[in-house]
Formats: sequence, C-alpha cells, structure tokens
Amino acid sequence: MALKTGRFYDCAEVKIDTDKCIVCGLCVKVCKGVPLFIEDNMVKVDQSRVFGCIACGQCMAVCPNNAIKINGRDMSPEDVIEMPKAEDRADYESLKSLMLSRRSVRDFKKQRVEREVIEKILDSASTCPNGLGSSDVEILVLDGNEKVQEFTADIIKALKKNMWLFSPIMLKIYRPFMRKASYDSLKTFAATALKAFVDNYDEGRDWLTHSAPLAMLFHVSPYADPADPYIPATYAMLAAQSLGLGTCMLGTPNLLLNYFGKKFKVKYGVPLKNKNGIMVVFGYPEIKYKSALKRRFADIKFY
Repeated sequence: MALKTGRFYDCAEVKIDTDKCIVCGLCVKVCKGVPLFIEDNMVKVDQSRVFGCIACGQCMAVCPNNAIKINGRDMSPEDVIEMPKAEDRADYESLKSLMLSRRSVRDFKKQRVEREVIEKILDSASTCPNGLGSSDVEILVLDGNEKVQEFTADIIKALKKNMWLFSPIMLKIYRPFMRKASYDSLKTFAATALKAFVDNYDEGRDWLTHSAPLAMLFHVSPYADPADPYIPATYAMLAAQSLGLGTCMLGTPNLLLNYFGKKFKVKYGVPLKNKNGIMVVFGYPEIKYKSALKRRFADIKFY
C-alpha cells in the first residue's frame, strides 16, 4: 500500500539495471519501505510490500554500481550527487563551535539579507530528515523588512480584536477545562506576552518579529510528522549562523495564524489545512555577544 502524504498518493517507480547489479544486498538492507527483496539471486521489486517505495532514495545512495533508479514522489536519479569529501565536512569541534556561537538575536541592522544568502539557507535546510521520505514541509519567505512588517501588522490587528479571549474573566472560564500546566502557561506566558506585543507595537517597538529584514514560516500538511517543520527550521538557523546572520525562533506567529488567521493564511498562501509550525527571523546582528553560554537539559537518565 502506498504511503499517502500531502503531495503524493502513489509509490515511486523503481528500476533495477540487472547488468550493473551485483546483488550485494545493500539496497535491500537500507530499504525501509520494503518493496526491495532478493529472490533467485536477483534484487526484485514488489510495491505491495508494506509501504512500497516511499522515495527516500537510500537505495540509490548506497548502491556501489548506480544500478537503481527511483522516479516519482519528488525523487529522480538526478538527485544522486557526490558525497562531500571527509576533509570538507565539519568535525565535531567545528560544529560545536558553530552551535555555541549561536544566540537568539532580537536586534538587527537595517541591512537587507541578500537573495543569494537566502537561497543558501533554504538549500541547506532542505537537506534535513523528515518523516515521510518526500517532504511535506512548506515555507513562506517574507523577504525584506517591509514584508515582515506587513505580516506583523496583520497579526497585531487580529490580536487587538481578540485580546478579550485572554482577559482575566476568560481565563477563569477556561480553568475547569484545562490541565494545570496548560492553564499556567496560558496565564503566565501567553496572556502576558500577547498584551506586551500589542502595547509595544502601539509605542513603535516590534516585540513580535523584532523588525527583522527576513522571516521564514515553516508549516506542514496534515499528513506530516509533527516534528517536520521544526527540523528544517533548526537547520536554517545553523546555516544562517555560518553565513554571519543572527536568528530567533518564534512560536507565536504560527500559533496565532491557527487560532484566528484564516484570511491571513489565504493572503499569504498558507493552505488552510496545514498544521502548526514555527517562524524563524533572520538578519545581520546589531549587537555582538562577547561570551557563549552553557545550557543543560532538565534531566538525563541512562537506563
């Protein structure tokens, strides 16, 4: 049975060049859709097995003789590219240094982020893993401060109309129907933060998207894994850091779009059916940090 996603309903096509195939079995070992199997000393394809071909591309990537070709579900033989050389890859210390140097930046220069830099960020983010083989992640790119501010103004306008939903009276009404943790988060964070967004905006300060010159809204189809928008957003942040940009991950804009943003979704081309995701703002940092900061998890247990 084909694995259905927001974009695809059928299995990808698998072709095996029997003249090139040495039946090493590597493709069968890495195939998790499970259409590949070995029989009579040949690699065969049966799309009725489990998910059929989900076009993850693993078989093409592992085949020593380029004997397998996948077509469909946003995958083709042209997507097989040379593996980066070991000396060109970041080692642990380099990667850790990049991660340590990243801070959440909320003060940006007025300088616009160049289109070629944006393309590099998107290209890097597209390499991330996802839950369905072919990605169901969609990205709204707000390129330029004027576009980000238009989006921000739309959100603030909607917030003003709906602030009564977060009034003390409404919070008391919600309390019997909510878990304590959800209620505490709504009362101590959401209600306070949303009021701060509106009040500061009216005084000429943008606390929602921080007057950033670039923003990306990551969202996904209803079929996607819930984690799918957050992983490319994280990749995008690290790519931006390597390119000299500062970033900040924002959960509020996409959350508000899902509460009372139907007309905004239509305006900005975000499918109404799509699920919550995350926004990341980018820009050249106005402030330089002198030190990195250590962080730790709430708990780690080895079992």
